[in-house]
Amino acid sequence: MNCRKPLPLIMLLVFINTFLAAQFKVEDVKSFVLQNGMKVIVWEDHSIPNANMYLFFKVGSRNESQGITGLSHFCEHMMFNGAQKYGPKMFDRVLGMAGGNTDAYTAENITVYTDFFPGRALETVFDLEADRLGHLALAEQIISTEREILLSERTYLMDNDNYLVMEEQVRGVAFLAHPYRWAVVGYETDIKNWQRSDLLAYFKTYYAPNNAVVVIVGDVAFDRVKELADKYFEPIPAGTPPRPVRAIEPKQMGEKRLFYNKDASTPNIMIAYHVPETGSKDYYALEMLNSILSSGPSSRLYNALVDQKQLAVEVRTVLDKALDPYLIYIYAVCGQGIAEETLENAIYEEIDKIKTQGITDEELLKVKNTKLMDFYRTLETINGKADTIGQYEIFLGDYKKLFSAPGEYQKVTAEDIKRTAATYLVKSNRTVGILKKIEEK
Repeated sequence: MNCRKPLPLIMLLVFINTFLAAQFKVEDVKSFVLQNGMKVIVWEDHSIPNANMYLFFKVGSRNESQGITGLSHFCEHMMFNGAQKYGPKMFDRVLGMAGGNTDAYTAENITVYTDFFPGRALETVFDLEADRLGHLALAEQIISTEREILLSERTYLMDNDNYLVMEEQVRGVAFLAHPYRWAVVGYETDIKNWQRSDLLAYFKTYYAPNNAVVVIVGDVAFDRVKELADKYFEPIPAGTPPRPVRAIEPKQMGEKRLFYNKDASTPNIMIAYHVPETGSKDYYALEMLNSILSSGPSSRLYNALVDQKQLAVEVRTVLDKALDPYLIYIYAVCGQGIAEETLENAIYEEIDKIKTQGITDEELLKVKNTKLMDFYRTLETINGKADTIGQYEIFLGDYKKLFSAPGEYQKVTAEDIKRTAATYLVKSNRTVGILKKIEEK
């Protein structure tokens, strides 16, 4: 291994750490907890006259059970369908008239809403959010309409996105005991058959203020935020704390394989390895390993399989944040005329090189540089600040760990990445899915 370190990269890393880190201080962020248990985190940033409010609810498909899969995603849809003060579709209209816009998403572990608005519209946003959080209208007719929308959405996604098809199939085989085994969109039969009473009970449990974290970043004053939170959010009563997710996935003791019959131009491959939860001791090493494998044209898998050997037309790896042990996915699409076993074996060859030979000093410096640049680039915007603070609060247990993240990336060594690959990217720990047209015999 070449021990000479490229001087420009080292100097850039030092510059990033000393100059940019000085702009982001933990003292700039303040928080408080309302009497109903809702935590509110505030980061004043007056660089532009706008603000972001993020509402993180600690609920996702992980909190569902068989028979009610997809309810988390459905609740997200219903939050835009009217409440006591603001009727159906009025949330978007009122916020739009105030100069703002809104968005939302549901994942395995969290459901998140974000409002982007001029700072002067802060009270309007509090009013809108308090209305739907405290008085959401779950009318039967609207439920029926949204149910059909979700069914159509599921059908469209599964018909047109091979990655999502494979992810649903592979996770369903990789997990035996944990609710991570079903997709966020839910099973079709569950979407068709759960009742309004299921939705009401689910919303009451998981959309209680004591199950939420609110993050506000931008052109606001902390004292004003506290005043409005006391006025609009604190009157909403706390709920019974949700039942903890106690399911523990047993250790996988051997490779699992599945085949999915679907007409595709070339075979698709997905390989999933079990990895620890976000916040584990190997979290930062896994993040960097994920980038080394597939981030950019010079990454190990892209360079070898797409550029050099031309075995694949697409290759990527995915490592999402998770509260419990989850998966790292490797997804690849075969080039024309390439057999799936050829591409699959080539993937393992590249992984084995890291497990046996490790990575170069240049790769380590590059991935650290990239991670730090991405980290600070995200924090340059009020939206990035709000989202990242919430993610650290939920997944790492404390938003203050955001400010130590650059140091955690710097601590990771080449040996850490080699050990992490050798520990988790092994045959007995993987589930392999092959998507292709299979001729009936």
